[in-house]
Amino acid sequence: MKAGIVGLPNVGKSTLFNCLSNAKAQSANFPFCTIEPNIGIVNVPDPRLERLEALVKPVRVQPATVEIVDIAGLVKGASKGEGLGNQFLANIRETDAILHVLRCFDNDNIVHVDGSVNPIRDKETIDMELQLKDLETVDKKLEKVKRAAKTGNKEAQKEEAVLLKIKSALEAGISVRALEFDKEDYEEFVNPAQFITDKPVMYVCNVDEGSAATGNAYVEKVREAVKDENAEILVLAVGTEADINELDSYEERQMFLQDIGLEEPGSSKLIRSAYKLLKQQTYFTAGVKEVRAWTIDVGATAPQAAGVIHTDFEKGFIRAEVIAYEDFSELGSEAKVKEAGKMRVEGKNYVVKDGDVMHFLFNV
Repeated sequence: MKAGIVGLPNVGKSTLFNCLSNAKAQSANFPFCTIEPNIGIVNVPDPRLERLEALVKPVRVQPATVEIVDIAGLVKGASKGEGLGNQFLANIRETDAILHVLRCFDNDNIVHVDGSVNPIRDKETIDMELQLKDLETVDKKLEKVKRAAKTGNKEAQKEEAVLLKIKSALEAGISVRALEFDKEDYEEFVNPAQFITDKPVMYVCNVDEGSAATGNAYVEKVREAVKDENAEILVLAVGTEADINELDSYEERQMFLQDIGLEEPGSSKLIRSAYKLLKQQTYFTAGVKEVRAWTIDVGATAPQAAGVIHTDFEKGFIRAEVIAYEDFSELGSEAKVKEAGKMRVEGKNYVVKDGDVMHFLFNV
């Protein structure tokens, strides 16, 4: 699953990408320095994994990961191919969620592509380009569907009604994610079209160091602008995060964070938030050889969770032994959990909960 970082040029996208991954994307004070999308595989920070490591003392530990793609800055006219528009929009289409970076700080030394700082205008510029691209997609689909609808095809008529609803919303500057659909219509007609503005979005408000803990007036304007949009907001001082990354020791980083009123780096929050945005959750396996966090979709069943380890586990699934993370953490070992009668045996219909510690029995 991929989350793509988007925004206008010079809002802090590549600096943020560098903070999130150890890859060093070129980060310079001019537009289009990121021509190819940079991809980073980022560990998901999880204190539960650290606790399990301390209890089990395994040979190795494997955290969950999320893929972050740094996409070059969009500009006005991208939907018509301005700048490197077509390529960028294609890169966004391939992601599963969007991290939209908005510049919410003043700094005369960093050029703004439109000459002044205004996160709402910046947001609208990108929204419009993405909406125009989706409008193209709708129009192409409508051309085909209308012909079938005229012949009295009931399915085509249903699809036409859904597409017309999307078209009128996009023409009014409303993104697909803000619309409501019947579950059946969404699954059949909306989801397969992969509309860019239907992807879940998180607005990352890039602020100055002094606003890292509490936000600022720019952030409040963003909150107001997106309140009806079914979107997440995260406040992050990207430049400060870069400074924290440069510090060598954990103790130095913690002191720096305390000085600016934060408990943990904002980048850790962002990675966890991106993971949730992608509708992902974690279950654990915990043995002396390895303690590992496995990534599954929210709502996955026990056999589906087993299939993430190996397809044979899903095919030959018999049952799962399940321990709630809280019970494992409190009692300290699998043996003590069993003694306390807190280990459960679950079958094929069990829906895995975030944090479950699991062991699968299967037969191939």
